[in-house]
Amino acid sequence: MPVRSDALSGEDPTRTDLALIERVAAHDETAVGELYDRHHRLLYSLILRIVRDARDAEDILQETFIALWTRVQTYDAALGSPVAWLVRIARNRAIDRLRAGGVRTRAVETASLAPAPATSPEQAAASSEEGRIVVNALATLSPEQRVLIEDAYFLGLTHAELAERHRLPLGTVKTRIRNGMQFLRDAFARHSDVGTG
Repeated sequence: MPVRSDALSGEDPTRTDLALIERVAAHDETAVGELYDRHHRLLYSLILRIVRDARDAEDILQETFIALWTRVQTYDAALGSPVAWLVRIARNRAIDRLRAGGVRTRAVETASLAPAPATSPEQAAASSEEGRIVVNALATLSPEQRVLIEDAYFLGLTHAELAERHRLPLGTVKTRIRNGMQFLRDAFARHSDVGTG
């Protein structure tokens, strides 16, 4: 796995991304290219995992960076890092594409059959500190919680759709997701306390 240059220089990746976001807000087109170079692999892997079509994934990746350029003023650092914001944009656009394109049913049916991309979103995200926290926290969830959370996140399934897909009572689905998400929030809070303490 290649080592990012900011990791070699001791530079804080989030601080670098924030500086690039400020440059984008000042209409610096090269900053968009730099953010693309830093995060396109992670975003493409996430999008491909959701839509399962390389051409659609490439289109959505491009749309994500167009949204970065046109909506940079909506970025709020209090709500998360720049890469987390880009992940949200990419994920939402990918799920919207599934819903609009009528391929959602096929994606859900084939999700367990299709091979994972060569670089999974988890592997790509593991290159960042936040990604490592997410991967480690997800790994400690029970398999029952993890599969529901992943299907909700990557496939955009509702609680009712999850209950039908996994043949579980709706209340069980809600409880497992709620408990799993609380566990993940606690894991992030513990990490934040360690980082600031």
